[in-house]
Order: sequence, then structure tokens, then C-alpha cells
Amino acid sequence: MADIDIRSSAFNDHSFVPRRYALEGENVSPPLVWSGAPDDAAELVLLCEDPDAPSGTFAHWIVVGIDPHSGGTEPGQCPPGGTELVNGFGERGWGGPHPPPGDEAHRYFFRLYAMAEPCVLPDAPSADQVHRAVEEQQLASGTLVGLYHR
Repeated sequence: MADIDIRSSAFNDHSFVPRRYALEGENVSPPLVWSGAPDDAAELVLLCEDPDAPSGTFAHWIVVGIDPHSGGTEPGQCPPGGTELVNGFGERGWGGPHPPPGDEAHRYFFRLYAMAEPCVLPDAPSADQVHRAVEEQQLASGTLVGLYHR
């Protein structure tokens, strides 16, 4: 399987996400850039999840239908062509990091998948539902990890 390179100008892989992008900050999605999606991809799917959440893996951002020829997204914007689904907070779009105060830094995995066919998900999927949906149809993927604590 091919690799997609995904990065952010706001933070480096495995470094801290600035407060601006957290729920307690401005709660805007961070800028992302990517490359390496296969030419035959039907769409890209973006999932930002926190596997360290006390209640289990928590979905902070789920976007389907992203233009596979796009190269990223600006702060606070939905990726080109994308449709934002309902996150773990029960809201459509981005919900920034918000770990319990005093916890060790949580990890926020920004996973981008290139799909062979359009991804079909319910309007408010869990992170596990996204993983199952992309498992069989992904052509390539990439991951960027940010950290955050309060």
C-alpha cells in the first residue's frame, strides 16, 4: 500500500498542537497539507482521533468526499470537496483536543485515506466505524500525530 505524506505548518509530527486549535482555544481545525494520493483514488477520507480518551477512541474530525487531487486545507476550513460528519462531541465538523485536566498528553492521530470507491458512513460514525469502512477500500494512507494536554 502506498503512503500519503500529511503534514501541518502548525505543528510537527509527534509535537504539541498549539492551543489555538484546541477546544479551549479558538477551536479551529489546523492547516494540513498532503501529497502522494494515488491518481486513481475516488476520494480522500480524513479522521482525527484520540485513542487516549478515557471513554475509548474519540473522533474529533471526520471528513469524507475530499477531492483526491487537493493538496490540503487552511485553518478552520473543510478540505476541498469534503463533507464533515458529526464528531464525538455531537457536532458537525472539527472538535479540538480537550483531554481531562492533569492527564498525560493525549495523542491526536490525523489519518488520511485514499479510497478506491466513495466511503459510506452514517452521519455520526465512531472512529471504529470509520476504520472498518476504509479497511477494504483504501489505496493509500498517511498519519500525522499531534499531542495535547491541559
